[in-house]
Amino acid sequence: MSIPAPLQHLIKELSRLPGFGKRNAQRAALHMLTNPTKIEDIKIALTAVAEQVKTCSVCGNISMSDPCHVCNDISRETNTICVVEGVDDLWAMERSGAYKGMYHILGGVVSAIDGVRPEDIRIPQLLDRVQKGGIKEVILALGASIDGQTTSHLIARKLATLGENSSITITTLARGIPMGAEVDYMDEGTLHMALKGRVSF
Repeated sequence: MSIPAPLQHLIKELSRLPGFGKRNAQRAALHMLTNPTKIEDIKIALTAVAEQVKTCSVCGNISMSDPCHVCNDISRETNTICVVEGVDDLWAMERSGAYKGMYHILGGVVSAIDGVRPEDIRIPQLLDRVQKGGIKEVILALGASIDGQTTSHLIARKLATLGENSSITITTLARGIPMGAEVDYMDEGTLHMALKGRVSF
């Protein structure tokens, strides 16, 4: 079977996206190829995202502004930070409507298998934010996976060594979230109850 090189390249790049295998990548590529206006629409959308969407220098969220709309919201509780793995987890928390504090996105979790070390994610930035003062509670809202829990324990240990700030309350989501589940897959009701029932870590 002879597939034109540019199409092969597109399929290869699409297959690297989360949720895309080779078969789904082929379907998407062929759909775009047989609907030329889709290619142009996607190109315009990707260009707009690349040019206009920024990463918040404070929390790591994505937004049209820096700091992001969450960090700029004066109605939010600034003495609480909810630590999540990714932007999709922040979106899930916001959909629950149960949390009104600030966020900190790590950009991943520590993973020996994947070669992700503590210094590879945004743990130092979190410690800097806490050391500046004014934080009373840090909520560790990472997934219930082994890597998520390992990262939570690591962060808790580091927060406990911050001298005068070591009295900060460190909590984690209530264990209503099943083992192995990811935060962004939870429904709003589960997240709401998990946040309301959080316990000391």
